[in-house]
Amino acid sequence: MKLPSLTIGPFTATIPLIQGGMSIRVSTAALAAPVAECGGIGVIGGSGIPADELRADIIKAKKMTKGVIAANIMFAMRDFHELVMASVEAGVDIIITGAGFSRDIFKIGREHNVPIVPIVSSPAFAVLAEKLGAAAIIVEAKEAGGHLGTDLPLREIFPEIRKVVSRVPLIAAGGISDGYEMAEIMDKYGADGVQIATRFVMTKECDVSEAFKQAFVQAKAEDVTVMRSPVGMPGRAIRNTFIKNLQAGDKSLRPEKCEFKCLRKCDYVYCINDRLTRAACQGDVENGLIFSGEKVYKFNDIITVQQVFDQFVSEAESVYKEPKPAA
Repeated sequence: MKLPSLTIGPFTATIPLIQGGMSIRVSTAALAAPVAECGGIGVIGGSGIPADELRADIIKAKKMTKGVIAANIMFAMRDFHELVMASVEAGVDIIITGAGFSRDIFKIGREHNVPIVPIVSSPAFAVLAEKLGAAAIIVEAKEAGGHLGTDLPLREIFPEIRKVVSRVPLIAAGGISDGYEMAEIMDKYGADGVQIATRFVMTKECDVSEAFKQAFVQAKAEDVTVMRSPVGMPGRAIRNTFIKNLQAGDKSLRPEKCEFKCLRKCDYVYCINDRLTRAACQGDVENGLIFSGEKVYKFNDIITVQQVFDQFVSEAESVYKEPKPAA
């Protein structure tokens, strides 16, 4: 059966698939625009970069596609409000936000007619988000890459949140590795769509170093670990020299001074902006930070964005059955 479309506010994606907004400079216009062109929602990672850079990248993406473009901005960022306003000024369609919870952003969304989509990991925050005016809600589980808001698996937390959210689309995120799982989470668990990130790193369009992509391609299940982030949350990443030294308590990782001052609160055990940049942009995959989803080991090739969509959609539609309405 054909997959349904996904409508968030006034915007409709013909394919109910959101590409995760990975920072720093992993999810750029180069990736988000092709995703939007394929019928999904392309997302630019808006955290840890200057507001002017984010503004320019959104404008670039909007010129490349007539599809839906969103920005993902972490509430943990010190310049959160500036990044949000830069996105609004650039004409972004949707703003996605996580790594903390902002009440004020819903007011900004109403004032500027921009749908706000929070990322949550608990029923309590989902209820609050819907009450405050979220246009949709992303439920992210422990299988996701990057910062984690829970240690519970998707198939455990999603049903509990589905019970309490009824007025807006509910999107599942974390560990969805193929179209069969996409269909399962939509059909069996009632998701209105899915968010996928890790698979999109391993695409030809993703604008990161080749070494970074190869780290994903070569990763095995035992290489994926949960580590400490200076944001104050655990994070899922691929184990390398940096992670081993961090987990061993290497105090030399602490920077002598903060160059970026990007976070509201930072424990300075290492510089997350520097380590993410080293890996994705500079190709230093031993000393950089490689955020990754739990199921990265299931992918072993670099393909195009169109091929990702072709695979997920064909697999999903081969088994998808429209969920029955609640009695």
